[in-house]
Amino acid sequence: MEALYKEYQDKISGKLLSDIKEAMPEKYTKSQLKEILDLVAEEYEVSKIEAGESVGLVSAQSVGEPGTQMTLNTFHFAGVAEFNVTVGLPRIIEILDGRKKISTPMMEIYLKGPYAKGKDIKKIAESIKQTEFRDFIREISLEITEGILEVTIDLDKLKRVDLKEVKLMKILEKALKGFTLKQDKNKVIIKTKGKQESISELYKAKEKIKSIYVSGIKGILQVLPVKREEEFIIMTAGSNLKEIFKLDYVDTDRTLTNDIFEIRDILGIEAARQAVINEVFKVIENQGLNVDIRHIMLISDTMSFTGKVRGITRYGVVNDKSSVLARASFETPVKHIINAALIGETDPLSSVVENVMINQMIPVGTGLPKLVAQINKKEDKKKK
Repeated sequence: MEALYKEYQDKISGKLLSDIKEAMPEKYTKSQLKEILDLVAEEYEVSKIEAGESVGLVSAQSVGEPGTQMTLNTFHFAGVAEFNVTVGLPRIIEILDGRKKISTPMMEIYLKGPYAKGKDIKKIAESIKQTEFRDFIREISLEITEGILEVTIDLDKLKRVDLKEVKLMKILEKALKGFTLKQDKNKVIIKTKGKQESISELYKAKEKIKSIYVSGIKGILQVLPVKREEEFIIMTAGSNLKEIFKLDYVDTDRTLTNDIFEIRDILGIEAARQAVINEVFKVIENQGLNVDIRHIMLISDTMSFTGKVRGITRYGVVNDKSSVLARASFETPVKHIINAALIGETDPLSSVVENVMINQMIPVGTGLPKLVAQINKKEDKKKK
């Protein structure tokens, strides 16, 4: 059977051949396999793009047309504050524009071993979440007459994240320089070191201590343990792939983030390219639309082939076009034409847009080959 598979290596792609191997039943004859391979080879040949096909225009139209049917809303996880996920057209726009700061960064953290089955899942989720001092404050009051700031700490929350009171005091002392701190059971009394107590300084300290970073992973603002099929995963609002990968109980092979630039920085441009494909396809699929993945692959290749993630904008992909007219057709035409005129730039007219603009045949399809007919004058005279 392996010899038969080798015969079709040049006719069918390696991925399709491996899929056929996996899908075949335990018992089958050589003639049955040959018939299947012939059918797949024929279908594969038909599905290939013909030379001269305007793949860029087809992809743009195939993604753009269903994009007009997309919704503009955001998805909200019920019962979880600050946990929104941008979906639909806004999400497509921020991916294809190559925006470094996305509106709702999030992660899907997969776990190893017993934790994936639900062991200590809530404790792990709490330990990952970024906690600030405000999360441990039960009450905060400012005594103006005595010139002190009194903070009541929630000891139960400290135990939940496995944090000692001594460590919390050290974090406060490090952050609040110029103040003296005194602990009395579950209360922390804060006073200025100067002889004359400044009320304004205490007011500033009151606001400052709320945002002091205490524990967890920076950037992970909310966590939500979710059961997906037979295992538990942790969904997060906020993303920090680098720090999450350092945790022993995290399955780094499957853990995802929706931040394309973070993926590029940590895992490289190939991973970022695949992330663009996955994210765009996920949005389109969730909207109930159908777009061939090859169109999305072409767009992601265009965004990433230079080794950097560049958006489909006048500052990204469009800016690198060799054609002056193509650049001018996108946005800010006057600027591009004036700059080209100042340096005496020429346009090779090698693509579609610029030829359409000057009413010439476009170099695609039947307009691609350049045929010159050579007339034999002697034979032509004899006919006359």
